[in-house]
Amino acid sequence: MKQDIINREDIILLVDTFYEKVKSNAILGYIFDDIAKINWSTHLPKMYSFWASLLIDEHSYTGNPMKIHVDLKNIAPMREIEFEEWIIVFNQTIDELFEGDTAEFAKARAENIARIMLNKINASY
Repeated sequence: MKQDIINREDIILLVDTFYEKVKSNAILGYIFDDIAKINWSTHLPKMYSFWASLLIDEHSYTGNPMKIHVDLKNIAPMREIEFEEWIIVFNQTIDELFEGDTAEFAKARAENIARIMLNKINASY
């Protein structure tokens, strides 16, 4: 039986596993590496804090992810297909690693975030 997401170590496992999948994903990987040119050594700790703030009440994230994604749409495809793929990979990662209320909440929260971001990005075109 898998455990639920309960601490920062679980968040790090989730984020690291998820982004390893993203990097090799045919739809998403090139956006992160070739277009946005993500510096993984700075991006991953931000994502640890982002998800820890949402899922385990750590309150360590500061930033404006909406602005970053709205700005990114000027240089990268930010269509429904990319957001749908992001959700698929995220949900697969959660399901492989965890089960429980927080894991389910993480999937619901990710889907909501993706939907809101896609709507905001489309509104800004």
